[in-house]
Amino acid sequence: MNKFKEIVEANRAWLCLDCGKCSSVCSITLNLIEGYTSPRLLVETAVASGEDITLEDPLLWSCLTCQRCSEICPSEVNFSAFVQGARQLAFDQGLSGSCTHSGMIQGWMRMMADPDLEQDRLGWLPDDLAVDQDSDTIYFPGCLPYYDAAFGELGFEGLAIARGAVKILNALGIKPRILENERCCGHDLYWQGDMETFQKLAALNLEIIQATGAKRIVTTCPECAYTLRTTYPEEIGDLGVEIYHLSEFLADQPLLKTSEKSSGLESGKVTYQDPCRLGRFSGVYQQPRDLIASLGYELVEMDHARSTSICCGTSCWSSCGQVNKEIQISRLEEASSTGAGLLVTSCLKCQIHLKCAQKIPGGGDSSQMPIRDLTTLVAERI
Repeated sequence: MNKFKEIVEANRAWLCLDCGKCSSVCSITLNLIEGYTSPRLLVETAVASGEDITLEDPLLWSCLTCQRCSEICPSEVNFSAFVQGARQLAFDQGLSGSCTHSGMIQGWMRMMADPDLEQDRLGWLPDDLAVDQDSDTIYFPGCLPYYDAAFGELGFEGLAIARGAVKILNALGIKPRILENERCCGHDLYWQGDMETFQKLAALNLEIIQATGAKRIVTTCPECAYTLRTTYPEEIGDLGVEIYHLSEFLADQPLLKTSEKSSGLESGKVTYQDPCRLGRFSGVYQQPRDLIASLGYELVEMDHARSTSICCGTSCWSSCGQVNKEIQISRLEEASSTGAGLLVTSCLKCQIHLKCAQKIPGGGDSSQMPIRDLTTLVAERI
């Protein structure tokens, strides 16, 4: 059996019933301006026509890998994993989706795969935050310092998220370790099919983390959490530590005492954007909502929430175009229609993508809606 057939078999693609349920929820399919494609048709192409035609299908690269289709598939086709496997084959043949931001983001990720690279990984830490390089708790900021430099003009909170996370951990009596040579977790390169570079990044992180003897990693990035916890053991090796998204970690801790007077925030209605890797991929829905409630906010759910939540509209920094912007604008309008005064998310990419969409002229009320990360809201209430 060749590699492509193995991918079809492993992800149950041959069991597709042609029912079209995936087409009814696929954000790409529903927002296409011209032409037509859907998960069902891509699977049909794979089963009936084989590798060559499948690897040329535009949905192979525009797919958000959001897992929405697999949630409702009666045949349990794992479409996201099928796409990732097919992208590996395509990448090995020199095929890829169009990189957004001129490939800048993929560039710094590939630079980090160099074991001799010297980074300034601790330069963002102010003196009033306490860290301990012997701590058994690692805070893993991921690419936040890089994203902060790249997307600061959008009002992206970036380093405020990283600093907020350390502040929260300090409030719990934890002085986290921050790795001086941490690398990108490799999530985006993995989902683009660049397995060689992903494995280099993962191997470097595996060696660095295991050498610390730490017991746990806390991160504010859902994609880092999922990659370290699930993808690493499957592809490179188990880190041997507990992995938490910050919202999960705080659910197991005594409630933080917050001060209404010192927060400078007004309690009111907020709505929440479920990140794909935290929600559908990891099953973390309630913990962020409990944190929002603990801050005194009234949560007003969007029509699509929890397992039906809409992706923020692009996949691993590739193939972002008009269709993706339509998805983002539609999501912003759905958030605005709740009557909430604030859109909260717990994924740095959700904030970047949705704030980017707000810059499109003619966005109406949704373009004025503040977007904040849950980490910074909690940090301000301490």
